[in-house]
Amino acid sequence: MGIVVSMLLITVGAIMRFAITAKGHGFNVHTTGVVLLVVGALGAVLSIAFWASWGGFGQGGFGRRTTVVGTQGTVVGGGTTIVDSERTVVREREIL
Repeated sequence: MGIVVSMLLITVGAIMRFAITAKGHGFNVHTTGVVLLVVGALGAVLSIAFWASWGGFGQGGFGRRTTVVGTQGTVVGGGTTIVDSERTVVREREIL
């Protein structure tokens, strides 16, 4: 669920909870509104957490995470080794 769908659920839930005054038998509009508000808020939090952990294109490219692992010659494990202008070795690895 994306952030747009989450905001839509929050909006519809708020309308059902606070703006509708109709009452019926067996179906409570206000309770349904509260449920949509909670699901939308949870979806928004999870979506923001997912995108914050991803890093985007400016953080080493799509599907890659770059970490500094030490000075030149001390790379541990597999991956692509890059030496930058300050002679620091970094390792890039695929993120599954």
